[in-house]
Amino acid sequence: MRIKFLTTLLLLGSGFLAAQDVEEIVRRADEKFRGQSSQGEMTMTIVRPGWSRTVSMKTWSLGNDYSLIYITAPAKEQGQVFLKRKNEMWNWVPAIERMIKIPPSMMMQSWMGSDFTNDDLVRESSLVKDYTHRLAGAEQLAGYPCWKIELVPLENAAVVWGKILMWVSREDYFWLKAEYFDEDGFLVNTEILSNIKKMDDRMMPTHLEMIPADKPGQKTVMNFDRMKFNVKLDEAFFSQQNMKKIR
Repeated sequence: MRIKFLTTLLLLGSGFLAAQDVEEIVRRADEKFRGQSSQGEMTMTIVRPGWSRTVSMKTWSLGNDYSLIYITAPAKEQGQVFLKRKNEMWNWVPAIERMIKIPPSMMMQSWMGSDFTNDDLVRESSLVKDYTHRLAGAEQLAGYPCWKIELVPLENAAVVWGKILMWVSREDYFWLKAEYFDEDGFLVNTEILSNIKKMDDRMMPTHLEMIPADKPGQKTVMNFDRMKFNVKLDEAFFSQQNMKKIR
């Protein structure tokens, strides 16, 4: 009975978890998508009221600081590569044999015409390091009891969002939903994650939808087709030289 009572207090209150415990929930939810390192294949579909198009890609990541994305389809974009090394991001465009550095001022720009920003894709900002975390309540979402967590950026953090609300399942730390707000407190995007299944050594959401708040009939869907975690990668793999060779 005492355990049940304490659990109820935890669910109903917003201050019954210490700040470091809420931060740990965010870290574990985020880590499910990357592990210590990862290698995968994904498919992104951009949906608009009158049309849609699909982009396929291979991805590699090492911790939070290194990621590389190689576009495999469609033919028009095939061979483009995006690289993140710590706080820097580059784009290799083989059609014009040009390496483009993406400045911090462009992190809110659309990535390949989708509803994802450059920051969404490579997460230049860290959900753990660049935000304060507060338990804002508890809700049932898609059949899962969830923590609702508010993330507010630190004063000097180089982030693009004024606030994030995220919903994480209590038992398995599944990241199931997020709402992204601008600096004026207006909702910009809603992210919904579903289709939980086993990818390599873990259960995780494999279907993600990013839905703009002010654009009816518009969204971008990302499907995780294949993932391997804790693969052998080192920092040297994530280089501008490798961008031109990776396949």
